[in-house]
Amino acid sequence: MSEGEEASLETMEGTRFPCAKCGAKLEFKPGSESMACPFCGHENAIAGSTEIVEELDFESALSDLESSADLAEHEVVKCDACAAEIDRPANVTSMSCPYCSSNIVLQSRTRRLIKPRSLLPFVIERRAAADRVRGWIKSLWFAPTAIRRFADIEGVIKGIYYPAWTYDCRTVTDYTGFRGDAYYVTVPYTTVVNGKTVHRTRQERRIRWRPAWGTVKNRFDDVLVLASRSLPDDFARSLEPWDLKALAPYQDQYLSGFLAESYQVDLSQGFDLAKGLMAPVIDSTIRADIGGDEQRITSRRVKYFDITFKHILLPIWIGAYRFRERVFRVLINARTGEVQGERPWSWIKITLAVLAALALIGVVILVAKNK
Repeated sequence: MSEGEEASLETMEGTRFPCAKCGAKLEFKPGSESMACPFCGHENAIAGSTEIVEELDFESALSDLESSADLAEHEVVKCDACAAEIDRPANVTSMSCPYCSSNIVLQSRTRRLIKPRSLLPFVIERRAAADRVRGWIKSLWFAPTAIRRFADIEGVIKGIYYPAWTYDCRTVTDYTGFRGDAYYVTVPYTTVVNGKTVHRTRQERRIRWRPAWGTVKNRFDDVLVLASRSLPDDFARSLEPWDLKALAPYQDQYLSGFLAESYQVDLSQGFDLAKGLMAPVIDSTIRADIGGDEQRITSRRVKYFDITFKHILLPIWIGAYRFRERVFRVLINARTGEVQGERPWSWIKITLAVLAALALIGVVILVAKNK
């Protein structure tokens, strides 16, 4: 084995990459194309992949889902508290859920799943992610003082690859509706000016409607659908945008030192969600085709062609903490450093601020009266 190459060992829990110098487990180094030993610092470059990040035919994948060669056995553990399903880490005897911090009983089961074909490797390192969270915590107004303890987050946050689908397709949509063209009419009215009734006119906008129908075409590229139910969709989407043009072909080395979640939204369910994301774009195209000043869409029939997909993994740093029996989570986009979090409020601080504001208003009024 030459310098820069790493051996891999297949274990009951998964693939392990031992350090060539001390034998410890190598981990992917964010922001690089190498694996590093956390003990002796030795680095091994990840060999370039000959795979390309390609789209897969959607209809074929559905029909061949059970027998496709692109399926793989995943040994997963499930959190009883939040239902997250995570690929069982190698050589781990106990763990807490990265989403809700509950202890997970490591009773694994096997699922046959579509292999991820590509991923976005981690770029933001743990220390930098922790610094971003500290800055976010300091920026919170009216937060309970107790959550300052969460600022010691570096040992708490965990790196996880979040599952997602992307879909490409073209659509042809037949529609019916109405085109509205604006026109103005002069309308007389009366009003009172200086105690006298006067007659005046004003211009009022009206719409003249006429039927419209036609066919529009759209082409969609990389419609992103998150494939986990472990986080509220709006919360997870708050980390967007993702630089999907930088997707790298999947290699096990990128996952070393990180957790990976198995998808809970399957391929067909994902495309149903993608349809919902495409609908506003299609409607916008229909309205542009109808023209006029206003439009009404009464029916649409969408046909989907040339549907392809990618199963991808997105890198997230996540921290979870409990405050007054409730779980709060902070997410960091491990590509851009974007931080989004759930936060508690201190009603004591809010009440004191309101009282202080009322007192200030009272002082201002008192001073004004005494002038």
